[in-house]
Amino acid sequence: MNRVNILLPAGAARAAQIRRRRKNEGGYTLVELLVVITIIGLIVALVGPRVLGYLGDSKVKTAKIQIQGFSSALDLFYLDTGRYPSTSEGLAALVQRAPGAATWNGPYLKGGTLPSDPWGKPYSYRAPGEHGAYDIVSLGSDGQQGGTGTAADITNWSK
Repeated sequence: MNRVNILLPAGAARAAQIRRRRKNEGGYTLVELLVVITIIGLIVALVGPRVLGYLGDSKVKTAKIQIQGFSSALDLFYLDTGRYPSTSEGLAALVQRAPGAATWNGPYLKGGTLPSDPWGKPYSYRAPGEHGAYDIVSLGSDGQQGGTGTAADITNWSK
C-alpha cells in the first residue's frame, strides 16, 4: 500500500470531525444578541436619568458654595473699605481694586479671578439689594429668572 492512500482516508475523517465540532460550537445567535442589547438598553434607560440628576444637583450645590464664598469675600471687602461694592463695581471689585477703595486689601477671592456659575454664566450682583445689603443670583441651568429644579434661581437669601 502506498503511504498517501493510507493517509487520505484518515485525513478526510479528521477534517469531517473538525467540521462537525465547529458546527456544534457555533457563536451567539441573532436572538441572543438582541436580548442582551435590549437588557443593556433598559439598564441605561433606568439608570441614565438618575446619573444626570446627580450631575444637575451637584451643579446647584456648587453654585450655593460659590455664592457663600462671594458672601465671605464681600464681608472682608466691607471690613477693609467700610462699604460693599456698588452694583456698577460688581463682584469684580473682589479681584480688582475699585476706584475710590483706598483701603482695599484684595484680591478677596483665591486665584484672583471671578468664577462663572456652574453653567458658564456670570453671577448677578446688586447693592444695595432687595433682600439685604447685597443680592447675588445665579439664574440656574436655563439662564432665565424663576424656574424649578436645576433651572431655579440660586441666591444668597432664603426664599
